[in-house]
Amino acid sequence: MKALSIIAAFLGGAVVGAAAGVLFAPEKGTDTRKRITELLREKGIRLNHAEMEDLVDQIAAEVKDAE
Repeated sequence: MKALSIIAAFLGGAVVGAAAGVLFAPEKGTDTRKRITELLREKGIRLNHAEMEDLVDQIAAEVKDAE
């Protein structure tokens, strides 16, 4: 059970780290959002503009809380 927790923590950290890298990359915000949308669509996840804004806000809040 402890190994599963460690793996979950590692994967969670990797996701937050990747999100932070994308959000703080030296690209324009619109380009970053477009890139995120394209990646999600490749995975079969479709979001409208408002849902994408909410997702980006949630990721940014998680990254800020993690600092």
